[in-house]
Amino acid sequence: MNRFILSLLLVSTILFTGCEPDITDDLLDGNVIFDASLYKPEEFLVSAKYPNPTAADLEKHIIIAVHGYSASTFEWQEFQDWTDSNATYRVSQVLLGGHGRTYEEFKNATWRDWSTAIATEYEKLEKLGYKKISLVGSSTGGPLLVEAIYSGYFDNHINPKNVFLIDPIIVGSSKLQSIAGIIGPMLGYIKTETKNGSEKYWYKFRPHETISELNDLMKDARKQLQSGVQLPSDTYMKIFHSKHDPTASSTSSVLIYNGMTTSNGSKV
Repeated sequence: MNRFILSLLLVSTILFTGCEPDITDDLLDGNVIFDASLYKPEEFLVSAKYPNPTAADLEKHIIIAVHGYSASTFEWQEFQDWTDSNATYRVSQVLLGGHGRTYEEFKNATWRDWSTAIATEYEKLEKLGYKKISLVGSSTGGPLLVEAIYSGYFDNHINPKNVFLIDPIIVGSSKLQSIAGIIGPMLGYIKTETKNGSEKYWYKFRPHETISELNDLMKDARKQLQSGVQLPSDTYMKIFHSKHDPTASSTSSVLIYNGMTTSNGSKV
């Protein structure tokens, strides 16, 4: 066995710590803490806060903010707090399916389950009469939105005005993530370090099943971009990527740039 394999197994042993995580009540993974949007949707979703919108409400531009894998609506809370109440737009913070709940619920959700929350809020806003809807996705929100565009979801709905991607993950920065399907079933989960209260908003224990789902989603997105993805008519896209992102490789944004075109065939 060469040194690379030995090193890989050593690191894997450190990161993966067994089949049954030690989940306490102060963690998002447990049975006590849940994402606040589950019991106070009116504080996170425009559709819940304004169920009977006025003509003035309908003139507002709605931005659906999509968080990343293993995170929660908290990921976009700073943007929500920063937004002025008199702004010409409003923010809808969706909670991805399976997220913000117990470890078991997170473990059992597929990436397709994750995406249902985006479609649900989009269709509620559409039904209420909103015409100006944009989407912003961070990390895993990126491939979820790429998939929605590629699958033709917007063929039967109003087209989004804008799609903004923040550090989208089409290619991961971690090499270990790519072999989760091999060693994951033997080791159970990845334990991540949390600090400064973040254990209430991000999963500390990440089941190998969810990592495999993320890998499948990223793989599908790469294939879709290789085939070519075209934005809906009159939809604008812009991608932002950090110089050094520990999760999403900057190659991700390059692949989107090369594989995505506007409705008239121009580069995004």
